[in-house]
Amino acid sequence: MCTRWPAAAWFPGVALLLASAGAPAATFVYVANADSQEISVLELDRSQGQLKPVETVAVAGTVMPLAVSPDKRFLYAALRSQPYRVASFAIDGVSGRLRKLGEAPLADSMANLDVDLSGRWLFAASYPGHKITVNSIGKDGAAGAVQQLIPTAPNAHAIHADASNRFVLASSLGGDNLSIWRFDPEKGQLTPGEPPLVAAAPKSGPRHFVWDKPQRFLYLVNEVDASLYVYGWDGARGTLRELQRTTTLPAGFSGKPWAADLHLTPDGKYLYASERTSSTISGFRVDPASGLLQPLGQTPTEKTPRGFAIDSTGRHLVVAGQDSHSVSVHAIDGGSGALGAPKSLAVGKNPNWVEIVDLP
Repeated sequence: MCTRWPAAAWFPGVALLLASAGAPAATFVYVANADSQEISVLELDRSQGQLKPVETVAVAGTVMPLAVSPDKRFLYAALRSQPYRVASFAIDGVSGRLRKLGEAPLADSMANLDVDLSGRWLFAASYPGHKITVNSIGKDGAAGAVQQLIPTAPNAHAIHADASNRFVLASSLGGDNLSIWRFDPEKGQLTPGEPPLVAAAPKSGPRHFVWDKPQRFLYLVNEVDASLYVYGWDGARGTLRELQRTTTLPAGFSGKPWAADLHLTPDGKYLYASERTSSTISGFRVDPASGLLQPLGQTPTEKTPRGFAIDSTGRHLVVAGQDSHSVSVHAIDGGSGALGAPKSLAVGKNPNWVEIVDLP
């Protein structure tokens, strides 16, 4: 007599694989809380559009910029109180919790971190130190020593590599420019591009920037005048060509502009930018052919929205309010780009940076 066993009985892993194949990925949100010196680990419930606490990780320093490795296995946190350093964490692939791997010196107080495509190099930009740097990253995922330090125009603010990992751009808020660098991922070395600088308007204050996924366009938000620039990006030569200037300010705005962050939805249809004085998120529809922006208006959000992020589905925007000490989830309407009413959760003091990670 031949007995046919259920698949799970003769191969226990099959049941688990089958069960997990159709299951949605768990989504975790990491928030840097500068004044309480901790990182909030939260889970995003996509069905409800709400956040729930997972753990709070003390970091013993003024934590601000965060960066996630391309493979989503490691999180890096810059501590902007002395001694200046970067803390490296392993992300648990199931729970999203953080396990500290170690700390390494940074050359100064860093306003921005990023990891290159290979996961071997950590970029950093120093606002008070007027410099950009490259740190090594070990095979265990822990950041190591500074490998290169380059002086820049005043107030370096953001630094990112393009998708090819051949070029790195950095913004200078005080110098009103973007610098372009060629990058050697084997040596972790930056050399000036041709041309090495692209100028913005005087006293505009270049701050954060993002590329679209096809790497055809680059978007730059300027802190001082709250303007928003659109550039065409030539990925073969590493050059920018200005296409449009618009604003993130609400109609009738009369205060001092103080723009902060910007992000595109994964499908590239919408771009959002935060402005801290008005505590609003501005929305824009992106023309897929030209990359140009059509304003959609502003949505009130957390007080002083310094940093935010958009989840991989493009349906949720998570924003941190520095002066509300809370984070909120706004639903994104896929048809109109409109943001829904915020669903808020209290976190630590002075939340300022948000990273979102999907785990299987």
